Amino acid sequence: MSRLRGGTGGNSELGRGSRIEFLARLRPTWADAVLLRRVTAVALLVIAAFSAFHDTSSDDRIQVLVAVRDLPPGLTLGLDDVRSASRESATLPAGAVREPDRLRGATLSGAVAAGEILTDLRVVGPRLAALAAGAPDARIVPIRLADNAVADILRAGDRVDVVAAAEPGADGRPARLLASDAAVVLVPEARNPRDQGERVVLVALDSRHATAVAAASLHAVLTVTFR
Repeated sequence: MSRLRGGTGGNSELGRGSRIEFLARLRPTWADAVLLRRVTAVALLVIAAFSAFHDTSSDDRIQVLVAVRDLPPGLTLGLDDVRSASRESATLPAGAVREPDRLRGATLSGAVAAGEILTDLRVVGPRLAALAAGAPDARIVPIRLADNAVADILRAGDRVDVVAAAEPGADGRPARLLASDAAVVLVPEARNPRDQGERVVLVALDSRHATAVAAASLHAVLTVTFR
């Protein structure tokens, strides 16, 4: 009976102990090593994922050029007119300019607001010519207009026909159409309101008509008609 009570007491002591501690004593030592390796592996994966996300976020920002202040159309750009700024790549417009040398000496085709991203369509160049004229070989041609009143009402985006005025004299050539559906890309403001000289406007034409207009401008008086 004494032994029976003693045995019962031992079981009672075991029953009152922590079940978790009891199971922990039964856990083999190699299981702890496996668990440690798994926890370490998961931690390394989390760190790698965070690093990859951080690097990707940094790569999504690109340095581009923006206007330092409001810039008027026709301005010849200098390096003090633009500055570099970081922008998210997903929000950048097509043709955003990143290299300052591409804009040095370029002429603005329209007004640009302070902080606005400069693109290759904002300056007079091949891409603007191709888009305006709808021809991949388009060229931009300066036209010296005889009538300043016409230049005063022209606006960038207007579609016009380029006409050579009749030449004086009995043997002079009659008025003739040099090019149709030209796109006006820039009408520089008069530098001096009192200046009565001929105004120059820039139009975009395919290469064949651009050559004809450029040649005629050397000796003929030119004007435009609105479409």
